[in-house]
Amino acid sequence: LDSMNISSAIVHIVPARLEEACVALSEMPGVEIHARSPEGKVVVTLEDDDTESAADRYVALHGVPGVASVAMVYQYSDDKSDTEEVEA
Repeated sequence: LDSMNISSAIVHIVPARLEEACVALSEMPGVEIHARSPEGKVVVTLEDDDTESAADRYVALHGVPGVASVAMVYQYSDDKSDTEEVEA
């Protein structure tokens, strides 16, 4: 089954590594940076078509050098099969 998964998170990054961490985040597929502060708070969205790989992506966010923590703020999933019309 195809599904769509969109979530947002606040990523806390050590300020001294903010630039390199943001470069790494922006290179991750499906990850988009929307805001960042000099103190190291970065707002990102993650878009994926598979809930399991979205969970893997959160694990990957924690592995980016300089990332101190990741806090999910919002998560939305939609099963595409629910919205498709089926001909009988």
